Amino acid sequence: MVNVIDYMPGDTLLHRLNPVVKLGLAAAIIVGIFLSDTYVALLGFLALTLALGAYAGVVDRLFSLLKLLIPLALIMLVLQLAFMRDGNVVWGFITDTGLITGSKACLRLLGVALPLILMLMVTKLNDLANACVEVLHVPYRYAFTFTTALRFVPVFGQEMNAIMEAQTARGVEYDTKNPIKKLKLMLPLCVPLLISSVGKTDATALAAEQRGFYLRTRASSYKRYPIKGLDIAVLIVSIALIAIGFLF
Repeated sequence: MVNVIDYMPGDTLLHRLNPVVKLGLAAAIIVGIFLSDTYVALLGFLALTLALGAYAGVVDRLFSLLKLLIPLALIMLVLQLAFMRDGNVVWGFITDTGLITGSKACLRLLGVALPLILMLMVTKLNDLANACVEVLHVPYRYAFTFTTALRFVPVFGQEMNAIMEAQTARGVEYDTKNPIKKLKLMLPLCVPLLISSVGKTDATALAAEQRGFYLRTRASSYKRYPIKGLDIAVLIVSIALIAIGFLF
């Protein structure tokens, strides 16, 4: 099963960028979304992310993530409409200020979630960790912890699916449409998942220690990650995106 953050091989300019520059581009889009306050800018940042995903060949996975986020965005919209009492009444308890604030919050939620996921789709986690150590001088243990946590996300998802399939074989019905009942069925699964995750964490820590994890330094990586001309150009574009978010 393909996970949404799994690396997608490719030879596009986005794939060839320095991993730190990709991280900076994603951060610039996110900061621009938080700074912007107009529909044009918010929709523009969202369209830019989807366009980059289409160029890198991962737009279908971005849309699959977008489908998961839309219900959360709608819940946020309903909460904003219910509790925002400023402005003129449009219909019932809905005010124009609540509608504008809620819709912008929805666009921010959708726009903020996608850039970092897109960056992970076009970057190998090993390259991301090594580039952060070499370029940003991040201690290797912190970079390793971050990338290892990302690697465990699909593993825990597969573990949860396996536990649910085992419980389904025992007659537990997880396909119920009642969200409260489904939540009650899902909560007991946290215990075996927690036990499994602790075991995997201990095994990973032991394997890393036996491979000389504490001897790893910035200079011990055999692969270099220089900042090239294309990377500098993308960094300039990233600064421009932040400025656009601030102005609009």
